[in-house]
Amino acid sequence: MAGTFGPLRDEDADDGVVGIGMEAETPRKEPIRVLVVDDHALFRRGLEIVLAQEEDIEVIGEAGDGSEAVDKAADLLPDIVLMDVRMPKRGGIEACTAIKEVAPSAKIIMLTISDEEADLYDAIKAGATGYLLKEISTDEVATAIRAVADGQSQISPSMASKLLTEFKSMIQRTDERRLVPAPRLTDRELEVLKLVATGMNNRDIAKELFISENTVKNHVRNILEKLQLHSRMEAVVYAMREKILEIR
Repeated sequence: MAGTFGPLRDEDADDGVVGIGMEAETPRKEPIRVLVVDDHALFRRGLEIVLAQEEDIEVIGEAGDGSEAVDKAADLLPDIVLMDVRMPKRGGIEACTAIKEVAPSAKIIMLTISDEEADLYDAIKAGATGYLLKEISTDEVATAIRAVADGQSQISPSMASKLLTEFKSMIQRTDERRLVPAPRLTDRELEVLKLVATGMNNRDIAKELFISENTVKNHVRNILEKLQLHSRMEAVVYAMREKILEIR
């Protein structure tokens, strides 16, 4: 798809989006159903026009604030919610938590101009699976939607760098404490989580540990279930906070 849409592109911005997640298992038969949430009607309309060009993506609704987003998510049960952070009535991060309650299968991508570390971290804690800045290209929006629908986490490169900085900061703040995580992860699950933290996909982790890709997927699923978390990205944040992992 050629061309870009308005503020989604910044010529000085880093290209690409960092992805952490699973490979698609089978070709998708049904289009990915997307709910677009932004307080600017023109921006919502622009996204709809752009995404309408993608045969495997269908915009099924839109909302102008977080409260409306929760209602629409409950009614429409979208696969993906593409949502801004700063909105009137109810912000995107607060809405993220509520949407996970009314539409647990929906995966949420924050699409925002906010490059604040606090917003990124709060969004992950609230259950967001992606955090993209509006400077990315239109092609990257569609690619990120597909990736998240297939089980990956997506994050803009500049924000990934800030997330790593936050990981290191959390380690420094807890250096004098010994936290025992509960429930405990097995040694193999810890190995998998450490490799997830480096950005490896399931195929690369399988090669590194000499196990099957399906076994890796099972380990990741068990890790998320044990820690009661929503995404691989959130699992890494948890692991850093609880001193399960160390980044040097």
